[in-house]
Amino acid sequence: MPLLIIVSCGSRKIWNKNPEIGPTRASDAYVGAPFKLNRKYAEKFGDHWVILSAKYGFIEPSFIIPANYNVTFKKPSTNSISISQLREQVKRKQLNKFDEVTVLGGSDYADIIKKVFEEFPVKIKAPVAGLPIGIAMAKVRGRLDENKPF
Repeated sequence: MPLLIIVSCGSRKIWNKNPEIGPTRASDAYVGAPFKLNRKYAEKFGDHWVILSAKYGFIEPSFIIPANYNVTFKKPSTNSISISQLREQVKRKQLNKFDEVTVLGGSDYADIIKKVFEEFPVKIKAPVAGLPIGIAMAKVRGRLDENKPF
C-alpha cells in the first residue's frame, strides 16, 4: 500500500540564519527542529514525501524556493494558497494515487489536508496533530528509534 507523507513547512528558514543565501531546495530551506525530524521520518518510511507550504502548496523536496517568505494558513491576511488550488495540485502531481497519507504537522495543516483530499479515496492519518510540539516531536522520534511507522 503506497504511503505518501506530507510534512508541514516551518516558519524558521535558512534565510533567518543567513540572509545572503540565495535560492535553496525546499528540503534544506526549512531549518527548524520539527521540520528536520519530520523530514527524517518521511525519508525513512514514506514511499514518497512532499512538503506543504502555505505559499507554494505541495512541493517536492527538490523544489527551489527563491527567497524567504512569511505566509501562514493561520493568518488569512498573508494570502496562503487556497483549498481549490491545493486540490488542483493533488490531481496534477498525482498525489491522490496513494492509498494512505500520513500528515506530520499541527492541526491547522492536518485539517487543510483532510479538506483537500476529501474527494479522493485516500486514508488520512495525522498522528501528531493537536499535540504540543515537544510531545509531537517525541512521538516522531520514538517511531524513528523503534523503526516503526505510525
